[in-house]
Amino acid sequence: MNRTLSQTYKGMPVLITGHTGFKGSWLAIWLSELGAQVIGYSIDPPTQPNHFELCRLNDKMTDIRGDIRDYEKLEHVIKEYSPRIVFHLAAQPIVLLSYDCPKETLDVNVGGTVNILEALRKTKRASAFVGITSDKCYEDRNMIWGYRENDPLGGFDPYSASKAMAELAIASYRDSFFPPEKQGDQGLAVASARAGNVIGGGDFAEFRLLPDCMKALMKNETVIVRNPASVRSWQHVLVPLSGYLLLGMRLLENSEAFSGAWNFGPSEMQPMTTQAVVEHAIRCWGSGEWEYRPLASSKKETEVLRLNWEKAANRLNWVPVYPWEKAVAKTVDWFKEYRTRRSDTRSDMYFVAAAQIRDYMKEAMGKGMDWCR
Repeated sequence: MNRTLSQTYKGMPVLITGHTGFKGSWLAIWLSELGAQVIGYSIDPPTQPNHFELCRLNDKMTDIRGDIRDYEKLEHVIKEYSPRIVFHLAAQPIVLLSYDCPKETLDVNVGGTVNILEALRKTKRASAFVGITSDKCYEDRNMIWGYRENDPLGGFDPYSASKAMAELAIASYRDSFFPPEKQGDQGLAVASARAGNVIGGGDFAEFRLLPDCMKALMKNETVIVRNPASVRSWQHVLVPLSGYLLLGMRLLENSEAFSGAWNFGPSEMQPMTTQAVVEHAIRCWGSGEWEYRPLASSKKETEVLRLNWEKAANRLNWVPVYPWEKAVAKTVDWFKEYRTRRSDTRSDMYFVAAAQIRDYMKEAMGKGMDWCR
């Protein structure tokens, strides 16, 4: 198993659901840089501005607009393009929003996952499926040592519960229709990937720490922090994406060895507080201040959330390249570049993202991950 990402994905048709979102657009750029034939299936970008449009990705890939809840259209797309591998990222990704629209959150995150799995079962076109869920799929027990892949699933809020349900749906389809030890009666290798608190350039979503921080700093406004003592495992978007791409490559090589659930988390033994992250972002930006303003709501959010990623380290030869300080710095670098370019309607942020991807791959290879080429 000495293949590299570029050797695996070059020329390969790859379907990304949710490609207009923050993580999906970064994954589309990375796959494009690897030479893949990228097909995206998603609703319109969820924010204005957004990373997908700033990078002009509709000119660089097959851009299909559709709702993950539209089973017939989804099945038609799979039949038409016959992707070799599917990365499923389409989701309602905001915890606080799930309190306001719980049914939609469950319909999208659970029903959408079932739709893509059922379409793959019926069409028999793909060879591998990587379902992206969340670190919030675990039962909230405030474990400071980190959740492992075999810890109980659960969820207090609708978003977290939806991700636990999505994990159960993935496991059910895998065990019922695509058993790894038999390569599945239809040949589909199935895995799920769990990561959380991903940061990076181009994220403009509401109710997220770094996007809220950067939007305030760009306006010379005070950064509002609602939970400064909350502990999270902060990681740059390229950290889990490298894991997703590696996992997809390994699934194509050996379904039995690499099917199942995988955690991808940051390098720190001790996760950082939101206060520390905001203060570092302000230092990287060069100016600014923050203010504690408690959230005027009874909506519960997990206070301590950390993943154990030893399985990925031992079996995939994967480790996170960026420490949290560099993850924040790279995020701030992107927004500084965006601030400089945003008045130019012809500007294309694709090349900024592609340069950060090349830097990440170079550092990964320097840490012994030769597959990251």
